[in-house]
Amino acid sequence: MHAETVNRRAQAQAAFAEVAPEPGAPKPDPILVVDDVIRRFGGLTAVDVKHVEIQRGSITALIGPNGAGKTTFFNQLTGFDTADAGTWTFNGRQLNGLPAHKVARQGMVRTFQLTKALSKLTVLENMRLGAQKQRGENFFRALVSSLWQGQEDEITVRAEELLERFKLDKKRDDFAGSLSGGQRKLLEMARALMVGPELVMLDEPMAGVNPALTQSLLGHVKDLREQGMTVLFVEHDMDMVRDISDWVIVMAQGAVIAEGPPDTIMADPRVIDAYLGAHHDAPLTVAEAEQQLHEAEAELEAELVPEVEEKA
Repeated sequence: MHAETVNRRAQAQAAFAEVAPEPGAPKPDPILVVDDVIRRFGGLTAVDVKHVEIQRGSITALIGPNGAGKTTFFNQLTGFDTADAGTWTFNGRQLNGLPAHKVARQGMVRTFQLTKALSKLTVLENMRLGAQKQRGENFFRALVSSLWQGQEDEITVRAEELLERFKLDKKRDDFAGSLSGGQRKLLEMARALMVGPELVMLDEPMAGVNPALTQSLLGHVKDLREQGMTVLFVEHDMDMVRDISDWVIVMAQGAVIAEGPPDTIMADPRVIDAYLGAHHDAPLTVAEAEQQLHEAEAELEAELVPEVEEKA
């Protein structure tokens, strides 16, 4: 299994070997292709993404400072909000304009920064709700249990297998509202897998998680790739991004400003400037120091001249 794990990551990284580290770079086998997506709120342009491709079978991190438009971008792609312009395809099928539940049926699911567990239902009931095309959801079929009971049993078995994998099997009959923040994140990720997705989009999966559960969540994210799924996730922890991602896309002020392997991105001046501002803590050169001193002296002299004239 370990050798297989190494191969999966090696395969994902090999796919990027010939990809140029620049915004909008084409990928050898993109599962998701985005073109000219724009979302405005009044006079503010929250998202303006020209072109992005997500490589199949890889873990791609979407990073950027607060307010960069990452979650808004997620909302457009997954049908939870409506873009003002743009198109995107998943496995070659156009998804713009589709509502969220139809996007999920295509095999593209997402989790949220703030978990969406249904607190008054049990953990197992939350899991069952994640399954698609349930026969018992039809009113007339629901009256005849023989039409849906077999499928319900299969869904339950699948749910229990996932709960065991995510170490939530002992909580199966507890109300979801009784879980800790980290356990809710695990439940939301497990429930997303009930769809049998090809692309899993995670919005800050580690936010608010107890450090004791962080490693567990990290392991589950890596495991998605080992099972052949594609992962696109939003995260702020750069150590975590470096640890698990094969490729990194950087957003700032709604646009993609950089792409590349984690180590390349961490050293990119555009990324450093986006997070820290253009005048971060790099030491000044002698020329810059002299220029600042000259400007300060000029400002002081300009302030003193009116005072001298007034006294005269």
